[in-house]
Amino acid sequence: MSDKDISFATEDRPHKPVLLREVLEALAPADGEIMVDGTFGAGGYSRAILDSAKCELYGIDRDPTAVATGKKLEAEYDGRFHMVEGCFGDMGRLIPAAGPEQVDGIVLDIGVSSMQLDQADRGFSFREDGPLDMRMSMSGPTAADFVNTAEEEDIANVIYRYGEERASRKVARKIIEMRAEEPFATTSQLARAVRSVVRKSKDGIDPATRTFQALRIYVNDELGELERAMDAAETLLKPGGRLVIVTFHSLEDRQVKTFMKARSGDPRKMSRRLPGEPEVAIPTFTTITRKAVTGQKDEIRANPRARSAKLRAVARNEQPATTQGGRK
Repeated sequence: MSDKDISFATEDRPHKPVLLREVLEALAPADGEIMVDGTFGAGGYSRAILDSAKCELYGIDRDPTAVATGKKLEAEYDGRFHMVEGCFGDMGRLIPAAGPEQVDGIVLDIGVSSMQLDQADRGFSFREDGPLDMRMSMSGPTAADFVNTAEEEDIANVIYRYGEERASRKVARKIIEMRAEEPFATTSQLARAVRSVVRKSKDGIDPATRTFQALRIYVNDELGELERAMDAAETLLKPGGRLVIVTFHSLEDRQVKTFMKARSGDPRKMSRRLPGEPEVAIPTFTTITRKAVTGQKDEIRANPRARSAKLRAVARNEQPATTQGGRK
């Protein structure tokens, strides 16, 4: 697909898929292949993949709004696109249940989509007031449930671990103080609480950013989903199959980098061990991208979300999987 085709495929749509050119290059879809878009969202990657080759594609999403969008897309591609409702961490079970035992490519765009951020009633963003929800699947405990019932130490630990917020204890203390007067119900309430104890950074990032990120990751178990998905990919991908992952902050990228490095290391180096040390598994992937791929200047100018995006990719080799359907 040319740059012109990519622009046409994404303009006038509410969601612009980040690093689309780079995703297509690493994923390299071909006629007759089977692809998986594990984080369907608004369907930006799925459309581009289906338009670039006469392949078959399975889209996965747990967001009911995204699933409804995908169902409409099924009719447009004459049986080549299939929408699957569920968590991408469960794709080791979902994809075989939907049809294929193995696939040729998997792409994951980790984190919240701009489509979700733009919907105030979903509670992901502090820029517009809405219910303090943050659930991608619209089921289970909300962010409000957590901040209104959890112990102060647990709140501080979540904000520090998933948001890397140095002032996590101050934020947690303020949350406990404010909820004693009135339970948290809206995003603006939480944003005010955070801003009252966290200073604005020199780069202009809103003080509430890291806390909102932390709660979103926690509520949706995003890092757990990512770990399960990468394990599942090892079993789902055929030899030569590509795994392409786009992340937006250091926690996710670190997890992807660690997984890919461990599963695609040099076997000559990995075999060097001291007597008595456990045997190291032979690599099951080969490296496609030697280092993280970032957005080009033109995309970053047009789409600010691309600034923090990083792409990493590996290809499955002939070695037997060390996991089974995402379970070790």
